[in-house]
Amino acid sequence: MTGDTADRLRKAVARARAPSSDYDLNPDTVLPAGRKLRPAGVLVPVLAQDDAARLFLTKRSSALKHHPGQIAFPGGKQDDGDADVTAAALREAHEEIGLAPENVEVLGLLPAHETVTGFYVTPVIALVREPFTPVPELGEVEEVFDVPLDHVLNPDNFSVQSRRWRGSRRHYYTVPFGPYYIWGATARILRSMAEALKNR
Repeated sequence: MTGDTADRLRKAVARARAPSSDYDLNPDTVLPAGRKLRPAGVLVPVLAQDDAARLFLTKRSSALKHHPGQIAFPGGKQDDGDADVTAAALREAHEEIGLAPENVEVLGLLPAHETVTGFYVTPVIALVREPFTPVPELGEVEEVFDVPLDHVLNPDNFSVQSRRWRGSRRHYYTVPFGPYYIWGATARILRSMAEALKNR
């Protein structure tokens, strides 16, 4: 099963060609010229065991400045001490959920995603080598949970919804699972993976 999962994830990496954006479903948005985006990396950590593969996600603290209370991949902005966005994603995953870098096999990168908060986020696709006990980082992560990989790689499980934001109506992808409302940048990145694997 691990080999099958790794093969699917590598295919998603190979086939996801175009960068994505929080503005993809809002083509009338006028972005400021010369805007500067901050590089960031997020880990897409998948554990394959027996007959199932699970994706780890976090629920962010409601006290955070950016995306409070939202469902997110572990990760964050690239610091000066990080060699690249992959190093940033691995460091942040270790800090946020207790996933040691040596317990991760990086399979590749998806095209970057631009967020409304000014980040240029590179998803780092990875296999978790061995089961681990997640340890949420107090102050940043309210909860660590996992969802079936098949659920978030099935385009039929996604829908487009909208809400008012900064005076206009903003549309976005969602892919809910149980009590977890997965939406925004996280859902858009997962949608890119699902689209890359559809009908192939």
